[in-house]
Amino acid sequence: MSNVDLSVEVNGIKFENPFLLGSGPPGTNAKVISKSFDLGWGGVSIKTISLDASKVVNTNPRYAKLRSLGSKEVIGFQNIELISDRPFETWLEEIRQLKEKYPSKILIASVMEEYRRDAWHEIIERVQECGADAFELNLSCPHGLPERKMGMAMGENPDIVEEVCKWVMEVSKIPVWAKMTPNVGDVTAPAGAAIHAGVDGISMINTILSVTGIDRKTLRPIPTVQGYTVPGGYSGQAVRPIALRQVMEVARAFPDTPISGMGGIYTGYDAAEFMLLGSSTVQVCTGAMLQGYGCIAKLKEELSQFMEENEFSKISDFVGHSLPYFSTHADLVERQQIAKDKKAGRAGLDNETWKGDIAKETEDLTSN
Repeated sequence: MSNVDLSVEVNGIKFENPFLLGSGPPGTNAKVISKSFDLGWGGVSIKTISLDASKVVNTNPRYAKLRSLGSKEVIGFQNIELISDRPFETWLEEIRQLKEKYPSKILIASVMEEYRRDAWHEIIERVQECGADAFELNLSCPHGLPERKMGMAMGENPDIVEEVCKWVMEVSKIPVWAKMTPNVGDVTAPAGAAIHAGVDGISMINTILSVTGIDRKTLRPIPTVQGYTVPGGYSGQAVRPIALRQVMEVARAFPDTPISGMGGIYTGYDAAEFMLLGSSTVQVCTGAMLQGYGCIAKLKEELSQFMEENEFSKISDFVGHSLPYFSTHADLVERQQIAKDKKAGRAGLDNETWKGDIAKETEDLTSN
């Protein structure tokens, strides 16, 4: 029996464990969300919803996989899937049902709308009436709907991010997390704009705009729809180093803002790395799709083992623990030189001591 406490409190919300299913196929309807709650996930961010689902039309196929060389292991996963195409009213009813059935489980409503204040006000007001615990503003989907200035087309512009987040904060009565795009040069700029607007937390990272590859037989990019495609969102193990770097940068820039970290988390040890760099909760999407939703048991066990090995009793004991060890290249050079000088100094001292000992022994021998 583990003695560690996996529960965590963020923005006044008590999560029984820090593992959330990230917005996407794992949260596509009430049935699969119920299954996830039963398996032990600490929370679920539903598949992103909008007011008018009739404008959302998906294609097939819409996934592509990158496998490790000489192996069947999937290390990268690309999708060109859009947000939920299920009616908004259906979602409202399912959110009500889920909260009635699982009052202690955390349900986060991922929402996306067009660049209109009235649209954002409406979706926030109507969803929060159904009992959702928090909002996650999808300002970061890298593909689809850019013509409606949604997703990354909105989130890559700090001025628009701040404006939209202010609209949301005008009417939201529950915590709000802004989900940020990694497809920018400085991730702290849009995150800072969202925080300045008053959001309660940051989620990051969403998928990375990508092209998985070209089919060498057809010479067409994949996934291909009638021979054509669009760049899509890249996820999976291969993106984890990028996600860790961006989480670190935002955590250092805004130490008082909670972060829900994601991007290539497959194990409890992966999750611990995100927490060491400032995440209070973590989200898993592709990892759950490829391993099965039952992987939550393994994730909790591995995180517990990490905590026991390092003598941490609760999550807050190590959130951000590794942040102070990031510096500048100039500082690294200086630290290395100081270490070399100290080593050389010790070697010199040892050498002089050795010479003195030999001289004394020689003197003793000749005097006798």
